[in-house]
Formats: sequence, structure tokens, C-alpha cells
Amino acid sequence: MVRGPAGSGKTILSLHFLQQGIDEGETALFINLEEDLRDLKANAAALGFDTDAIEFLDLSPSADAFVEDESYEVFEPAEVEREPLTDRIVEGVTEADPDRVVVDPLTQLRFLLSDDYQFRKQVVGFMRFLKDRGATVLFTVQNTPSLPTDDLEFITDGTIRLDATSYGKTVRVPKFRGSATQSGDHAYRITESGIEVYPALQPGTNQVNDDDGEFEQISSGIPEVDELLHGGIERGTVSIVSGPTGVGKTTLSTQFMKEAAGRGERSVIYLFEETKETFLARSRAVNIPVDEMIEKGTLQVTEVEALERSPQEFARMVREEVEEEGADIVMVDGVSGYRLTLRGEEEQMLQQMHALGRYLKNAGVTGVLIDETRNVTGEFRATMENVSYLADNIVFLRHLEVDGEIRKAIGVLKKRTSDFERTIREFRITEHGITVGEPMSGLRGILSGTPEVVEREADRNDRE
Repeated sequence: MVRGPAGSGKTILSLHFLQQGIDEGETALFINLEEDLRDLKANAAALGFDTDAIEFLDLSPSADAFVEDESYEVFEPAEVEREPLTDRIVEGVTEADPDRVVVDPLTQLRFLLSDDYQFRKQVVGFMRFLKDRGATVLFTVQNTPSLPTDDLEFITDGTIRLDATSYGKTVRVPKFRGSATQSGDHAYRITESGIEVYPALQPGTNQVNDDDGEFEQISSGIPEVDELLHGGIERGTVSIVSGPTGVGKTTLSTQFMKEAAGRGERSVIYLFEETKETFLARSRAVNIPVDEMIEKGTLQVTEVEALERSPQEFARMVREEVEEEGADIVMVDGVSGYRLTLRGEEEQMLQQMHALGRYLKNAGVTGVLIDETRNVTGEFRATMENVSYLADNIVFLRHLEVDGEIRKAIGVLKKRTSDFERTIREFRITEHGITVGEPMSGLRGILSGTPEVVEREADRNDRE
């Protein structure tokens, strides 16, 4: 049973089922109970289905069903239409002898029968008739308040549910006898060639890093940053780089990819919040050779329009880069933009980010998430999207106001796999790249954004 609201693609999915049978040398029969056959064939052909190879049994209402007549008698639909309809179905199925059958929609039969009991009885008999002839049957239903279809599940071996959510169309398989199914809501899109499905991301079981094993360090190429991180970030971990706008989060993260390119490793950046042209121009200006990296295949930069993608579509993009192109580092810039793929649903966003992080870690791929905090100065927040629990490492950047001058600072807030330096250092981006200074021990209140100068004891003694 395929169930879903009008326009969800039930008929298109049914045509995929029949087309697959044709491609495998089977006979396909489409029993049409509702749509005009000419429109059905035209739409199917436009999507690339072989309508000449599909047998159609058209039982849809014709124009003759609506005729004005001043004198008429009222009959129950079952008295007039059920017997001829049954005879036509038996005749059509017998003649076609199909391997695969689609009935679209089965619920149309309810209007030809006197009550729900008769409908269920006829449906059971109909399905047994088709199965006894060796046919695999797919039927569609459209659930409405006046015509519930939950009680039809008892006759099915499988149920496919199509639905529409705030972030796009979804498909799930709550029932499928004799076989395991992939749980979760999977996204799909109706395209020029039919339905394209984007499975929900499954973390997998191939854990690369053993809990008791050694983690390989990935250097940033900046000694002071590596000192803060006790050598760098570990391969196969998820890091969050957080901070307000313009502080250098993307540039710092790209620095790790610059070093990875020197080792011949491949990195992928997904831009949710700025254009590719802007990113490339900024990177060139700070001595990161992005053009050379792209040319050599060590860097892929992809601009993502969040409102046009579902999280499952994005997950497939990531999987293709990891499993087909061998990506070693994946950066999502940024978390707020990614959230738009879910249209603001907080719980769903956290679930999807958790699945993405777990997938990358199990694949041995290093993940970097860019999280923009709102406050330029003032109250300190490590992350803005409540994703800190997903991270193995959290590196924060901060704007400071010192003596009327805007400066920047860098620090490490969290590192699961090793110790880290707990000082805060000055952070600068110049035309030659990133520079990081010595620990800012002469200031206190740095995380507030408006630090105060701490008078050293030697200076105080000299003054006294």
C-alpha cells in the first residue's frame, strides 16, 4: 500500500514500480480507477516511462457518467456498477496475465459498495485473486476523514507512506514483511524523470578510531594554534569553530585544509551563508591558495541554497564526497544556514547534525562546523545553536575592545581526546595569513569582550 495526500506522487511511484518490472522482462498492468487515461499516459511519457510496454485497464469514470435527464431512478452504486466492474477486472487481468499490477487508487472502489464491511470484503477477495495469479501488487490510497484507510494495512505485506513536511516531501516504510527497512524519514523530490529519493543519513558501524587507540593529529600549520590544541585536532573528530561575524572562523578552518592539501588530502567546504566567489576572494587575500587547491583536486567548494534543499539531500551530497571522492575533511559553514534546510525545527536540526557528525566520525573523516554567535562583545556564549555536545573540540574566536581598538582573541574551550592550553591568545589575519600571539596574560575579563589591563606586580612595585 502506498498512501499519501493528493499531489504527493503516489501514481509516479507506482509507475516506477511497473517500469522496473518491464526493465526486468516482466509484464506490467496499470488498473486505472480515477484519472483520465489520456492525461495519465501523457504525464507518464513526459517523465520517461514506457507507456507502450505497460498494459492499461481503464476503469475511470467517463463523460457519460454525467448526463442531464429530467426523469431518472435512483439505484445503489453497487447494484449498477459492481458486477460489470468486477467482470472487466477479471477479464483484463486474465488477458494480460501480469507479473506486476498497480491499482490506482484502490479507495475508489469504496464508492461503489454499500458500506465499509462490503468494501473490505471485496478488497480482500480482489487481492487474493491477483496474488493467486502470481502477481505482485501495489495499490494506492488517499486517506481522508470520511474514508479512513488504516484498516487496509492488515491485507498488505508492506506500507509506504508519502507525506509533506515544512522542509519538503518525505517517505517512510513503517511495514515491510520479510525484509529489513531503513528507518527514519527519507526525503524525495519529483523531478523531470520521476521521483528521486534521498535516504536519511545512517551513521554506520565502521568506527575508525578505537577508544583505546592513538588519534592522528592534524596540524593547522600555525605553531601557536597547534600549541593551544595540544598538537592540533584529531582525525575523525568533529570540531566547532565559533565566534561573531567577521572574526575569522572560516579563514581559521580553511587553514587546516591548506595544510591537508600539502599532504595530498581532499577537503570539502559547504557554504550555506556566503557565495563561493566571496569565499575564494577572501581566501586569496590572506594567502590561502584556494585556486591551486581546487585545480589539484584537494579542495571542493560547494555553495548550498538551504531553502532549496532538505537535510537528506544535503546528507547525500556529503556521502558522495566521502564515499566516492574520498574526502578527508568536511566543513559546514555554517550551522545557522544548515538549520534553514529544516525550516527552523530545533529538535530535527539537532538530530540531523548528530547523525552527520556520527557518520563523519565513523568514516574517519574530520568534520568542522562553523557556528556564528550573535554578540560581538558582551556575554560570552560558546555556541549559538545548542550543538556544543556534538563537538569533540570547540575553538572560539572573540572580538575585543582594548584602549579604543578592536582586536581579536582565540582560545580552546573543549577537547575530548587530550589536554589543551587554557590561555587566550591574540588572533590576527593579515595579507600574509594568520598570526597568533603569546598568551594575553596582561588582560582579564577577555571573554566579556571589554577586558581590563592587569597591572603586573613588578610595575606596581616600581610605581610605589
